[in-house]
Amino acid sequence: MTMTIGNPQALHSDPLPQQLAQRDSERLRRYQQHLDFYQGRQWPGAARQRRLTFNYAKVVIDKVTSYLMGGTQIRVPPTEETPEGHRRSQAAEEALRRVWEENDLEQLDFETELDTAILGDGCYKVTWDAEEGRVRVTAPDLQGLFAWWREDDPSRVWRVATRYRLEREAAEDMVGQSLPIRATEVAVTEVWTARELQVWVEESLVVERPNPYGFLPFVLFPNLRAPKEFWGVSDLVGLVEPGRELNRAFTQLSSILELSGNPIAVLENIEESHDIAVQPGAVWELPEHARAYLVDLLQGGGIRLHVDYIDLLYRTIHDLTETPRSSFGDNSRSLSGVALEMELHPLLQKVRRKRLIRTAAYRRRNELILRLLEQKTGVSYAPYRTQLVWGPVLPQDRSRLVADEVASVQAGLRSRRGAMSALGIETPEAEFERWLAEERQRSSVVPPTHP
Repeated sequence: MTMTIGNPQALHSDPLPQQLAQRDSERLRRYQQHLDFYQGRQWPGAARQRRLTFNYAKVVIDKVTSYLMGGTQIRVPPTEETPEGHRRSQAAEEALRRVWEENDLEQLDFETELDTAILGDGCYKVTWDAEEGRVRVTAPDLQGLFAWWREDDPSRVWRVATRYRLEREAAEDMVGQSLPIRATEVAVTEVWTARELQVWVEESLVVERPNPYGFLPFVLFPNLRAPKEFWGVSDLVGLVEPGRELNRAFTQLSSILELSGNPIAVLENIEESHDIAVQPGAVWELPEHARAYLVDLLQGGGIRLHVDYIDLLYRTIHDLTETPRSSFGDNSRSLSGVALEMELHPLLQKVRRKRLIRTAAYRRRNELILRLLEQKTGVSYAPYRTQLVWGPVLPQDRSRLVADEVASVQAGLRSRRGAMSALGIETPEAEFERWLAEERQRSSVVPPTHP
């Protein structure tokens, strides 16, 4: 096995933008198909008759994403149990929280997670905004992103290219020079390695300089990982066929009901017919030996077969997407506690698989943020260790949780900081310091003496 890492043009004579136009065509085609299906374009071919679309795909993806993103908090564990160690930990948490607020990461993460569930892949880009003097976190469009990785280790990405369109004036401002292109909008391609940054405008290389950060500012991650594959798996993979069949079954049932309301008149032993109307009070004059009747499409309970088939499709969709009906609020059996949790266990397992992948991606993103801040501010945040505290997927009995944590602290099984973190307090270290200050103040108060 051979592998070349170096100049992007070493093996090709065509400009890199032309190479990208022929790269990953199957992946990009799959992205477009998934986006179309999510947006409701679910019938193949051109429409020649009425077609009903029940966009269950969008509902399922939105629902799973809401369960997945049920609150996330960042923790920076101290490297040493000393006042200085806790101070540095708190400073790192404050820096990350400030970047979080400046970039509205809660909203960006939710939108990116929706995109990741649809396409099968997600990406963040962490850069420094020199004009505003802060870290900027964005989510590049996966349809314009390309990656190269080591063949023996897909987790080690060594080059990333991102392609997008800008107005010509904005492109000139970005590259710091005028462009000989007169078009109002141009295609821009950034090519990053750990050592070098190239910027192409259309098919011209206009910037080539050392990487200003010294690392790839991208975090790529799959929605769900396929064995031995770099790119991920969309949540729509198991939903396309049953979704289309559900639309077809509903359309068929709708046509039957419509025809039943406007029944078909059948005339036997008649060569010609005029003014035959199916309406209340209509009178038909028929010749001898002729017969007329209406077709009853609902006769014999046939409609029940269609309804049962649709119910079977519903069950198939819930099973394949791991979203039980109870996850949509349908609790017909009035389950609670452990029984309800077991009912929702498939969804909990799916969310857990996704959170394992997202935890690694968010940790990497936090590391890039801290490294950038360290470069630009001179404040040391090494070793860039962070923890993610995910919110509960199911509703929690808050009073029971508090009672359990109180019992654990009193029994010496957990620290107060740990209990605060488990209960979702955003700044357990600061809260602990306030508690210490209150305890000192209480101990310094001398109780009044009574004669």
